[in-house]
Formats: sequence, structure tokens, C-alpha cells
Amino acid sequence: MLTFESTHLFPLPFSTPLFPFRSCKLQIRNIPPHLQWEVLDGMLAQYGTVENCEQVNTDTDTAVVNVRYGAKDQARQAMEKLNGFLMENFALKVSYIPDETAAAAAPTLGGGKRGFVPRGPLRSGSPGLGARPKLQSDVPLRILVPTQFVGAIIGKEGATIRNVTKQTHSKIDIHRKENAGAAEKPITVHSTPEGCSNACRTIMEIMQKEALDTKFTEEIPLKILAHNNFVGRLIGKEGRNLKKIEVDTETKITISPLQDLTLYNPERTITVKGSIEACSRAEEEVMKKVRESYENDVAAMNLQSNLIPGLNLNALGLFPGGAPGMGPSMGHNAPPPGAQGGYSSFGGQGQPESETVHLFIPALAVGALIGKQGQHIKQLSRYAGASIKVAPPDGMDAKQRMVIIAGPPEAQFKAQGRIFGKLKEENFFGPKEEVKLEAHIKVPSFAAGRVIGKGGKTVNELQNLTSAEVVVPRDQTPDENDQVIVKITGHFYASQLAQRKIQEILSHVRRQQQPKPSPRGEGPPRGDGLARPSRK
Repeated sequence: MLTFESTHLFPLPFSTPLFPFRSCKLQIRNIPPHLQWEVLDGMLAQYGTVENCEQVNTDTDTAVVNVRYGAKDQARQAMEKLNGFLMENFALKVSYIPDETAAAAAPTLGGGKRGFVPRGPLRSGSPGLGARPKLQSDVPLRILVPTQFVGAIIGKEGATIRNVTKQTHSKIDIHRKENAGAAEKPITVHSTPEGCSNACRTIMEIMQKEALDTKFTEEIPLKILAHNNFVGRLIGKEGRNLKKIEVDTETKITISPLQDLTLYNPERTITVKGSIEACSRAEEEVMKKVRESYENDVAAMNLQSNLIPGLNLNALGLFPGGAPGMGPSMGHNAPPPGAQGGYSSFGGQGQPESETVHLFIPALAVGALIGKQGQHIKQLSRYAGASIKVAPPDGMDAKQRMVIIAGPPEAQFKAQGRIFGKLKEENFFGPKEEVKLEAHIKVPSFAAGRVIGKGGKTVNELQNLTSAEVVVPRDQTPDENDQVIVKITGHFYASQLAQRKIQEILSHVRRQQQPKPSPRGEGPPRGDGLARPSRK
């Protein structure tokens, strides 16, 4: 395996004029240490056919891989796009690796040394991505344990938990102070999937021993916490995925109802009953599904122009990392001083950031979205921090109904995401059918041309970038607010990216529309700047 970590042998990157030829092979360095292989593979596949991707054995904290593309132009494009690309605050460093054929004719430096170490076996302790699939998961295992067993899990002066941590190569957080007086306490385990499972099994064994010692006779089920966004895919169509796990592991599994969710607790409780061995096998299968869902979501997000612009992922609460029980942090999109924080800004002083989207769903799905006595739509509204209303039907035989969603970008993402997920869970789309919905955004009539672009250039670029269909219907009559409709059709991530890109264009237009202050503070000159077109 090649490695270019020996910089003293060859300090210049292969993209320098010393190697004027180009090859199909690249080396990518400074990869975030806990990045999932699936995310990396998906990112590399954007630029062409990846024939081979292998990890290089290094002593650095970050990971290094060598990649071979099917063609030189694909490698060149990947080089141009990925060199300096920021992933989780790590700037990727990309350089060419000479093909063997080209390398044979290439000039050598320092007495024949070409600056790379001969191929050799990977060390098992290699940092970074690690051997597939033994890598630290971005999704920690979260379990609930009865409060009376927390002392036994910690042990005298923390000895027991230290031992578990050491044996399973895990970082374990016991949230003792959370939910004061509650019958159960959450425990978070950070490790590889295997490490998480081993820690979970050990904790179950400690609880079982403590139960015997204290003559506690009730069954102690395994309770796993999982973000609601991943639970639908865990359950599967008509509950098939969950049923298969139950049968394969000889356990009984139940999941807490949606009604138990709150904005500050987006997790569902997955209760597993069976022997320790059976529960342990079920935990592996459950978490495998949860991690797959997470990785698919992150891969889809990472591939979309370095995450969706203008959207603060920290604020979404979609991905693990925030302190449990805390409201989502608004991060760099925090409201200005005086505005309310988090999602409560909607309807308050954060109103200027609010957007309105009309999402069209099958008319038959309205009952499922609203729920019994309106419970589901109210719960969804609180969870997302958005106003969500279903418009009356447009005629007796309407096949679609319009859902009006108002709120800031993060609220739009959460509300629309749950609606897409609900339609899939409730089988309004087939098992192999992707949920694609039409969304409408209203834009000022004078800005419609900017969305379309000269000769349709902008709208075509939007479609190519986002994979969504974006249409500004011709010959629209502006409404009473001088606005026209932009139609966006696509799967969830495509639709979200298109919506954000259109809002980005509108923000740019609005900035241009704002009159520039006069140096003497006399207000805008009457005949200068961009004037709004007069309405006939």
C-alpha cells in the first residue's frame, strides 16, 4: 500500500510541475477520524467510477486513503473539487499518485527514492477510518436503565464502569443528574458498533447480578433510545423489519408511541424482552438499522454541496451530539440578542426569518397526517417549531391536498422531513418507491426572472445540482401580493436543497433591492438603484 506520509523524502505534492503527467490515482489526506466509509464512498462516487479505495497505514490522527478512478479526467475533477474541501472542520488534502506505468519513467529523487513506502499490510490499530466496518460509530448507543441499578453499574468509586470502559474500548456517560427523581436514567456509549454491543451486554449482566443480590424479581428489559427520524425505517413497511429482528433474535420488541415525543425529547424508546443473549443480538440488529439510516441521511446531506446552504444542522437535532434533554443549539444561526432562542423564535421576534412552503400530499394521507383529534399534526407542529395547516380540498375529487408550513429553515426541514417519513411509514408509497412530493414557494414577480436565469440557465443549474424538478410556470398572473409560484418536485433532500438555493437567490435579490444609504443620511436618491417594476 502506498503512503506519502514520508514528506522528508518528497516534500512537494504530486500536483506540482515536477510531475506534469496526470494519473487516475489520488491520495486524500486529513480525512476526519470518525468519518463513515459509506459517506466517503458516496462522496468519491460523485466524480466517476471508483475502481479501488484503500486506507493507508499512518501515525496521524486523521485518515488517509488512496483512490483509483476509472479515468484521468474523473481523478482530475475529484482533485479540483475535493482539495481544500471542508469536512467537519477538516480541510481535505488531495494529491496525485503516479500510475505505475508513468512512475517507471518518472524522475527519481534522493538516490532513486520516489517518496513512497512499499506496499505493506495494514496495522490493526490504524487510526481514522480503520478496517471496514470496525470504526467508531457516529451514532452512540443510548439505553435506559432503572435508577436503582445505576450505583451497581458505576461501582465503588467508579471502579465497575471504568472496568467496562476499558474492556469494551468505549466512552460511557451515565446521565445521573438527568430527569431528577425519574425511575430510569439514560446511559450513552460511544464506541465501535462491536464496542457498544459489548458494553451493553456487560451492563445487562451487571443489572442481572444486582437484581439477584437484591432479590429484585421483575423482568429487566433492554430499553434502547433512538431518534424518531430513524424509527420508521427500523420498523419497515407493515412492521416487517422489526418482525424479522424479533423472529431472528427470539425477542419481543415494542416501540413507544409518537405521542410521547416532545421538541426536547425526539427519541423513541425501543423495549426488548428476552434473555441477555437474545437482547444483545437484538441490540446489534436494531442499532445496525439505526446506523444505516443515519449514514444514509448524512451521506445524502454531505453530497449536497457541502450540506444544504443556509441550514444549521446543529439546530435540527437530527444527528447525535447535543446534550440530551437540552434544546437544540442554534449555533452560527443564533437569533440576535433580544430574540428568543431555539425554535420558539417562530411567531415571536424571529418572525422575519420565517418562510412559507406549500407541500402537496395525497388526499388520502390527510387523516394520517392530522391524527386522531388533530393530535399528530399538533405534535408535529411542536416538534418542528412550525405552523402546519392542511388547506381545504380544491374541489370534490381533489387527489391532492395542500399543507401550509410556516417557519424558519430548520423548522421547514424538520416538518417536511416528518411528513415525507409519515407518508412512507403509512404505505402511501410502495416499498421500493421513493417519496417524491411537489412543493410551492411564492417569490416576488420581479425576482422570478432571477430564479429562471438567462435562457433558463439558473433553473437548469438548480435542477442539475439538486436532482429536483424546478419549474416557474409561464404566463402566471401575480397574486394580490405581486407574487408568483415556483414549483419544486423531488425526494426530500433534493427538495430541501432546491428550496434553500431559491431562498438564497431571493435573499440576494432583496439585498440588491435595499436602497444604499446616502453619505449624508439624506435617504436614497430618487432616480438611482434598482427600482421595483410598477404594477399595472
